[in-house]
Amino acid sequence: MIIANIGFWIVWACIALYFLRPGWARVAQISVVAGLLLWAAGILTGTHGWSSFFGQAFLGLILMGFTSAALLLARRQASLRAPIVIGAWALTVLAQWLFGLGLDHSPVATTAPSIEVDASGELLVELRPSTLADPSAWEAWVAARGCTTRPAFQPEDPGITELDDYYLLDVPETANWSAIMAALEATDLADWVEPNEMITVAPSPARTVPEPNRRLGVNDPGVSQQWALDALQMDQLYQLLERDGVQPRKQALIAVLDTGVDARHEDLAGNYRSTKKDYDTDPRGHGTHCAGIIGAVTNNGRGIASYARRNDFFRITSIQVLKAGGSGTQQSVIAGMLEAADRGADVLSMSLGGFSTQSRQRAYTQAVEYVTKKGGIVVAAAGNSNRNATSFAPVNATGVIGVSAIDQELNRAVFSNYVGDLAMGLAAPGVGIYSTMPNNNYQAQNGTSMAAPYVSGVIGLMRSLRPELTARQAYEILRRTGKATRDARNTGPLIQPYQAVRELVGQ
Repeated sequence: MIIANIGFWIVWACIALYFLRPGWARVAQISVVAGLLLWAAGILTGTHGWSSFFGQAFLGLILMGFTSAALLLARRQASLRAPIVIGAWALTVLAQWLFGLGLDHSPVATTAPSIEVDASGELLVELRPSTLADPSAWEAWVAARGCTTRPAFQPEDPGITELDDYYLLDVPETANWSAIMAALEATDLADWVEPNEMITVAPSPARTVPEPNRRLGVNDPGVSQQWALDALQMDQLYQLLERDGVQPRKQALIAVLDTGVDARHEDLAGNYRSTKKDYDTDPRGHGTHCAGIIGAVTNNGRGIASYARRNDFFRITSIQVLKAGGSGTQQSVIAGMLEAADRGADVLSMSLGGFSTQSRQRAYTQAVEYVTKKGGIVVAAAGNSNRNATSFAPVNATGVIGVSAIDQELNRAVFSNYVGDLAMGLAAPGVGIYSTMPNNNYQAQNGTSMAAPYVSGVIGLMRSLRPELTARQAYEILRRTGKATRDARNTGPLIQPYQAVRELVGQ
């Protein structure tokens, strides 16, 4: 929007010249046309979509009208000319700052939010081997500060990870957890200490749902509200899988780590595999919504469509890591990651996260390494704070595929964190996403929580065709076959499942 900014101020200067220097009026009239053209071209190329263009243009014209009125007054009131001109200029600058007229609309980080720690004041502590061999000093240190402790994780294969060395340290309410953390770091008892950070989900209901443009060849009534299927070329994917007789080498398992999944939902039950009864309900609905995006039964005459045009490619399952209110902790999420890996999940779909710091991802990184060694791939939502995803966990952990959200016009969603600085960042639809909700209901929601399942689903499909596929290989195929968005640097490429699967099967 730098071009628009230059054009706008050329117009402003021409207006001032016209009213305050009558001898230059002809020059001002000619120059203002060039300024207007430059300004209009700048906002057209710098904004996303016609609605954004007209909004910027309308506000700009109002501001120019105000400037003209103020400068006309200044010409008539010679004694007040200087304060009126200065005031008009100052108000124009203020309006630009408030409304974004002529300003660069690339993402700019706001003040970093504070890290939210579990309400109980818990810390995650990786004990040293010497402490584990003789825990007496650790136990005495904990007791002296009125704390309690217990093992944080119980991986099925402790030989391939150090996560079984982690303990939860519960700090009493009367104590300062940061002071306890600093004191522990000063000892030789632990290799690593970090807060047990809060993890949340925060989708928002969508006001309107854009309609798709293509006939998908399926009879699910909800496809009339699934614009994302058009953006992802799902009709061509369905044809490829059906017409060309593509057969899976295995039935992949996609684990939804969330608030649970309504296993009895009319459009999910046929593609759902239960791993634990407690995970098969969903009071909040977030996990059920994400599960439907991945694997709602397709072409069954009810509900919506998904990647599951045929259910022999993959099944979905639930690992409940968040409470009914939509919140959890770093410990609960990592424990869920280990459980999903131990249950043989090919893909872990994680539409959750929270603000963190790059230096504190040791536990998450070890969890991703464990999942990888067990044959899984981790996909996580980028977050909904309009910030750099490198400041959010678990999406910023090494080995995770991060997913930003785009709208129907291929713009980065206004809320979406940006993934350009992640090692593996992709984009998927995340605005007005219509999917399943508990008790056989359906709803449209916005969020990177809705975008991540689209990536999880296609990777699950790819894993069924090539079981040995790694996270890096899957990402490279999706990146290479993806489509550029209008903010490609910050969103990553928009996944194109048909093109990715076509490349994978060699067609």
